[in-house]
Amino acid sequence: MSRWCLTLRRRHSSRRVKASRIMALRQRNRSQPMPANQQGRVKSAVIADALFDGTGAEPRRDAAVVFAGGVIEAIRPVADLSADTEIIAHAPVVTPGLIDLQINGAGGVLFNDAPTPQTLATMAAAARRGGTAYFLPTYVTAHGQGFIDAMRAVETAISQGQPGILGIHLEGPFLSPKRPGIHPKDAIRVLDGADIEALGRDIGGPRLITLAPEEAPPSAIATLKQNGAVLFAGHSEAGFDTMVEAESQGLTGATHLFNAMSQITGREPGVVGSVFDSKTLFAGIIADGVHVHPSNLRLAFRSLGAERLFLVTDAMPTLGTTITEFDLLGKKIHLDGLKLLDSKGTLAGAHIALDACVQNAIELAGATPAQAVQMATSTPARAIGMEHRIGRIAPGYSGTVTLMDKTFAATDVIYSQHDQV
Repeated sequence: MSRWCLTLRRRHSSRRVKASRIMALRQRNRSQPMPANQQGRVKSAVIADALFDGTGAEPRRDAAVVFAGGVIEAIRPVADLSADTEIIAHAPVVTPGLIDLQINGAGGVLFNDAPTPQTLATMAAAARRGGTAYFLPTYVTAHGQGFIDAMRAVETAISQGQPGILGIHLEGPFLSPKRPGIHPKDAIRVLDGADIEALGRDIGGPRLITLAPEEAPPSAIATLKQNGAVLFAGHSEAGFDTMVEAESQGLTGATHLFNAMSQITGREPGVVGSVFDSKTLFAGIIADGVHVHPSNLRLAFRSLGAERLFLVTDAMPTLGTTITEFDLLGKKIHLDGLKLLDSKGTLAGAHIALDACVQNAIELAGATPAQAVQMATSTPARAIGMEHRIGRIAPGYSGTVTLMDKTFAATDVIYSQHDQV
């Protein structure tokens, strides 16, 4: 990539760097890190017309993110850059690398079908087109202990330094048979001791487990939490008391809020109401305008704020491709407009990229651009305990950023040192 870099030669009297002085990057290999000299102390920078740091603060204008040694060294006004700083890119909008904690497939592949490092690489490349820098590949309910192979694949990808792979999201099979959604009902089962042992294995990154708290054996949530897992409620019929008890044991969030979970009634808050009532629970939400009505999206945003509500895609193999059909665990899924449906009309994941979720958070939920970026960066990072390494543009943080145009459509993702986080 270094052949695309320019050295900035600024006039000290200038308050801005003219576009003619910055070479716009053409299409680059998005799976590659910053230039080799980035790993020394030579400084590089990305220039933003509007720089969003991921905290929800209003953007800095005409700012530069300065990198040294693979991490962010500083955020400076463009006019204050030293003359020997290499300009890597210039974009209307720069954000921390976007984070997706729920993605089942992309680029024509489904993680369940082939849980391998190559599948992960294909998914990562397709997701990057929508600005996703980091993600948790999501393995959904299947018979047996196939999730163990999925965990091994993620562990291998992380150990090999595959950029963007944070850990794994296991959505099932420990769900409620009353709320299966598209998951195969005959593969849903109760968590047992062997499962708890397998799920406790360190894979080098976060293990997010979606389960139905009411179906979990006593102390199972506490044990999994002690073993380093992140526990979310999902595909659950849990009532308020069950949710309160699960939260006391270590449950920290809910998966795809409103979908496949008990709803608010006059006498029972359900999972949805329990999340709203909690002061700490996170919630992922699919902001595609299909899974959640815009009114409910606004309600969730007003109730939880950008500090607890985060955006997920729940994407499937259609993401980043022109395909309109695929197989999901024995079912034919077809794309109908923006909906992915089986033959009975059941929703089967989503056909949306993360940058579009950011746009919808602004347009449908009423979030400010800064809040929408926060919901795709620092909030998901906090939800999985990685808030000190990714999700923000600040000194010492990962030198990986997402570039966008002024409409918040992603144009590139730039990695640093393969970003082994």
